Amino acid sequence: MDIARRYFISGRVQGVGFRYFTWEAAGREGVHGWVRNLMDGRVEAWAEGEAEAIERFEWHLRSGPAGARVGYVEVLDERPTSRKHGFEVR
Repeated sequence: MDIARRYFISGRVQGVGFRYFTWEAAGREGVHGWVRNLMDGRVEAWAEGEAEAIERFEWHLRSGPAGARVGYVEVLDERPTSRKHGFEVR
């Protein structure tokens, strides 16, 4: 069953390749959605996929790429759209 979640990632997450790291993680896990930088220094991501894939994807977000320092990840459950549209860096 597909689930969807929105993430707000805080810490040192801009200027360290976090969005492209997220894009690669989504591809590996078969997750659909998008990721973008926010003006306040956080990164926002929206992801949809099988529950187990989303859990693995979230683990990647909490780890981050080399050079990042993830301080906090806010997770919000969302309603899945069931549209398979790849993963986009915004």
